[in-house]
Amino acid sequence: MDKILQEIQSKIQTAIRDNMPEISADELEEGGKVYYMNGKNGTEFDWFVNEHLPSFMVFYDDEENLGAAKASVYTDGGMIIYLFDDHGRNMKKEVKTFLDISEAEILRLAAYLRLAGDEKKVWDAALDRLDDITVDEAAVSEFMELKKYCEPSIRRKELMGKFCVVSKKVTREGWKVGFMLREDPADDEDSGWQLFAGDEDDEYTNNIDNVELCPLYSITGIDPALMGYIESPAGTSLVRVSSDKFEADKGQPVFMEKWK
Repeated sequence: MDKILQEIQSKIQTAIRDNMPEISADELEEGGKVYYMNGKNGTEFDWFVNEHLPSFMVFYDDEENLGAAKASVYTDGGMIIYLFDDHGRNMKKEVKTFLDISEAEILRLAAYLRLAGDEKKVWDAALDRLDDITVDEAAVSEFMELKKYCEPSIRRKELMGKFCVVSKKVTREGWKVGFMLREDPADDEDSGWQLFAGDEDDEYTNNIDNVELCPLYSITGIDPALMGYIESPAGTSLVRVSSDKFEADKGQPVFMEKWK
């Protein structure tokens, strides 16, 4: 097994042993083996978009098969281990640690995991199922080339973290966004989006007390219909015409609906 994977495995198993000593190896799947959970997004997506590797997991060996430990390993070598007791139903502790490795080594590990896992179609498997594969500079370069395919997702993630102006009729009164307007961003933190329920008049919108700044993800998280439109360019003006659809603003009535 790759030496860095051995360190990751050791840290996870030590965290379980030190913080949940009441849990025996017999209660864990395959005696507590660590699984590499690359089946959802794949290695390069999480690496380039989310800035960490897919999760490393240890599972309880029972009917529900929930996690006893979930570890995130970040591109800078940082590592967070989440521990769950009550057979995975309760998060007991968060353990923060760091892998004593260089940026080049963690990048090589990502390239290795893609070659030994994703490329060989070994998904969500115990670490000892991954073959020993030599990762040379060519393999690392090939892995880095994959970033270009993730660029749209990277841009969307960056946009989601930026701020938008939102009417309090949306954030406080519970109306869905009925009118969306995107202007040129004021700065790097601004998405340019202004989101309203749709029946606000000029007097309402011109009063700064009636609007607030929110991260864009906080609004799209409760109104997924917005996701299909948030990358529209500055100058876009959209009106909600149904529960899940917006159209270009041509003076048509706004479909207004509260959160269910």
